[in-house]
Amino acid sequence: MNLLIPDDILSASEMSEADLKLEISIILYKREKISAGKACEWLGLNLIEFRRALGQRGLTINYNVEDFQADLETLRSLGRV
Repeated sequence: MNLLIPDDILSASEMSEADLKLEISIILYKREKISAGKACEWLGLNLIEFRRALGQRGLTINYNVEDFQADLETLRSLGRV
């Protein structure tokens, strides 16, 4: 699927196409509709650049207790905790 955004909408937003894509990606990421990896892939950014964009907007990464527990279990299985 391709989404066509009319030039007048882009102009009214006073954003570049790249900036609008970034904003859409951040909204979808924060609503947990796409992963950070998928956002980065679409935007052509690396994870650090995407996280920097989140931080510039005062947003945090999506990371919950379940994610932490899974990371902890991985570290345990590697003998690092």
